[in-house]
Amino acid sequence: MAIQDLIGKEFPFFDMPVEWGKIREFAMAIGDDNPIYSDPAYAAKTEFGDILAPPTFTATKAFWRKGESLSELAGLDPYFRLHGEEEYEYFRPILAGDVLTCKSKIAEAYERVGKRGGKMTFIVLEFAFYNQKVEKVLISRTTTIHTEGAVKN
Repeated sequence: MAIQDLIGKEFPFFDMPVEWGKIREFAMAIGDDNPIYSDPAYAAKTEFGDILAPPTFTATKAFWRKGESLSELAGLDPYFRLHGEEEYEYFRPILAGDVLTCKSKIAEAYERVGKRGGKMTFIVLEFAFYNQKVEKVLISRTTTIHTEGAVKN
């Protein structure tokens, strides 16, 4: 299958509950001590009225997604995969207690020749997150780079 044939391929949707404890743990892991992520009394007095998820919190989607992996779908070896870029487009705040539904697809797929002459395959996955009110809250895009040797023979 040509890599461009993957464009538009959709993955099964999945739900991602946003739990206050996980928000707190995530904020601690990234070294952000803003009380909006950990102090319910403080958060209640803000414009959000509740514990807010940090901007990159949905990176934890990898722990919720099930089904066929990108590597399996594209016939690429995951040991030759690099993280290229992460992009976030926000529409609404994500709060503790939200249950996000994520719909994902392959938005782009293309190949380039690297500076050392090897082939690099770029795949952009797009994740659209909707809250329990079916409001779009976020679109994230993840670019992965699969280096020469990644294609299984």
